[in-house]
Amino acid sequence: MKLAVIEGDGIGREVIPAAVEVLDAFGLELEKVPLELGYARWERTGSAISKEDIEIIKGCDAVLFGAVTTVPDPSYKSVLLTIRKELDLYANVRPVKPLPGIMGVTGRNDFDFIIVRENTEGLYSGIEEIGPEISWTKRVVTRKGSERIAEYACKLSSQRKNKLTIVHKSNVLKSDKLFLDVCRQVASSHGVEYGDMLVDSMAYSLMMRPDKYDVVVATNLFGDILSDMCAALVGSLGLAPSANIGEKYAFFEPVHGSAPDIAGKGIANPLAAILCVKMLLEWNDRRKEAALIDRAISNVLENKFITPDLGGTSTTAEVGREVAKYIVQNL
Repeated sequence: MKLAVIEGDGIGREVIPAAVEVLDAFGLELEKVPLELGYARWERTGSAISKEDIEIIKGCDAVLFGAVTTVPDPSYKSVLLTIRKELDLYANVRPVKPLPGIMGVTGRNDFDFIIVRENTEGLYSGIEEIGPEISWTKRVVTRKGSERIAEYACKLSSQRKNKLTIVHKSNVLKSDKLFLDVCRQVASSHGVEYGDMLVDSMAYSLMMRPDKYDVVVATNLFGDILSDMCAALVGSLGLAPSANIGEKYAFFEPVHGSAPDIAGKGIANPLAAILCVKMLLEWNDRRKEAALIDRAISNVLENKFITPDLGGTSTTAEVGREVAKYIVQNL
């Protein structure tokens, strides 16, 4: 496997080295291709990402990505949106599952669900006009985009509890009617049990009864907001991984941002980035190795090798080192 490794900005430069140390502990045959992308590079060179970078990434099988700072400057080209569109990474997959001994805001640990977010259109279409008196963004919902995200969500559902929840706001946003209808049709064709929820009701329900859900599918913006919100269920954004999946490529990144306020202090939680390595291994059909990461994380949590966001005193590097050490000892 050929893997592009992009630390990015802020704490990405701390959590990705910790995650790579964990990946290296398995001794797998893979070629790592380091790339510098993001705001720091843009400040220095005027370019956050280039066509040449995209070609290098397309020469790899997958990407392990840290974080990126995005600035409200018209000349700044969004790194994440560019990569998602160029690689056609249409499915954003965010598991929401508690870790041993860590409680979120609800004090519950009886849930295990996945949010599948359409990743290439919706309000993140990139079709915008900015003016002094009026600004607008075009919300794009297509049958093709809705079908393929529904297919992906149904495939996941069939591997789990065969249960799908479709999130929408079709009572107000009429473009959501197409998304809802297509998701219903695809679920029916696959024999997947389905229901649907308005996004505002879903936000409340996820906080109150997260155990009710298995696979949740949503349009781009709704999926983005709901999945970030659900980090509160597991206890920290530093515990939330994600995958961006396409037909040919995959891109793995922790949900947290670049967190410039804590960057360089060595206190960022690397577990989300390490869980991204787990998702990378699962995508590469290395499920035994992925399961070992779960056990390694349980071990560090049990032995209180935790960063300050979870009430501990360990550094980013120390947590990564302990996870890697457990893997080496238990291969």
